[in-house]
Amino acid sequence: MERRTLLRTAVVGGSAVLGGALWRGAAHAAPAQPGGGPYGALGAPDANGIRLPAGFTSRVIARSGQRVAGTSYTWHNAPDGGACYADGPGWIYVSNSEINPSGGASAVKFSATGTITSAYRVLSGTRQNCAGGRTPWNTWLSCEEVDRGYVYETDPWGVKAAVRRDAMGRFKHEAAAADPVREVVYLTEDVSDGCFYRFRPTTWGDLSSGTLEVLVAGSATSGPVSWARVPDPSGATATRRQVSGAKRFNGGEGCYYADDTCWFTTKGDNRVWQYDAAAQTIELAYDDSLVTSGTAPLTGVDNVTGSSSGDLFVAEDGGNMEICVITPSDVIAPFLRIDGQSGSEITGPAFSPDGTRLYFSSQRGTSGSSSGGITYEVRGPFRT
Repeated sequence: MERRTLLRTAVVGGSAVLGGALWRGAAHAAPAQPGGGPYGALGAPDANGIRLPAGFTSRVIARSGQRVAGTSYTWHNAPDGGACYADGPGWIYVSNSEINPSGGASAVKFSATGTITSAYRVLSGTRQNCAGGRTPWNTWLSCEEVDRGYVYETDPWGVKAAVRRDAMGRFKHEAAAADPVREVVYLTEDVSDGCFYRFRPTTWGDLSSGTLEVLVAGSATSGPVSWARVPDPSGATATRRQVSGAKRFNGGEGCYYADDTCWFTTKGDNRVWQYDAAAQTIELAYDDSLVTSGTAPLTGVDNVTGSSSGDLFVAEDGGNMEICVITPSDVIAPFLRIDGQSGSEITGPAFSPDGTRLYFSSQRGTSGSSSGGITYEVRGPFRT
């Protein structure tokens, strides 16, 4: 999203379903601490200004306002949340545009060898499309980060028209993550006193109707939680103010689900939360104020994704422009850093279907303007 203005005010109180050890058993029983990452130290900046571990390389996929290589399509401004989809032997990367008005989303299609074969628009006429999430039935939920914003269900192939999903609520949407076991979609809200929601469709796979619920809990950072129905999802009265006891989260950001756990981030307090959907409990996976030695490696938490190895990848808005990895053994370390782009933020991390390529954007690039966005691909020996 555009440059953050919220400051940390909270204190510590009382895409696709991927497997891996991170999501199992007692992993993340305590907030992650800095340590040596699984990929080693970052090297010198490459030709794209990206510091990577040994064995990894980067390339530029697209630049805002310029034609995507090999196509006639001009890439959108302010690239934000994204996701990948299998397309036969190739794949598609979908990316939101966080501008207002216009917004929307675009896609880049790749061959089996990673060659760009086409690029195109998948959503138009919307506002400030920030993050979102993929569904198990291979659509992209593009979320408007404006007051009384909507969720739009879009077709990554650009064939079917996008559909506005009113039943999923009108609020300042950020990200979404589908839970196929409980047949719900989790939703974050990007305000300083926001809530964490889930949408329960009447019929799984059809988001046209259903029940919007909000997480209810005390002020503690861990423990059991429950869910309560939001009486009026239309947001005529703000959805976060309709249910007594709704738990407040300081600036909801990225959201990712795997193996009975939904991970989500809050920018106002630099936290990564985990919701255990089977046990219906929450706890902290990371909190920069609970780092016990050295400097907290992750600040400005934003979009989040995971790999098949069980590693969690968290992008920074601010900080020092890094994507950090949280391992199943509760170690957090930088995975990459972008130099020379301090006026930007990292957005839209998503792995290719085979897990060998990581896509993401620098929303404002070297210029610090929404028209300077750059979308990248990183290849290398990711853990499997």
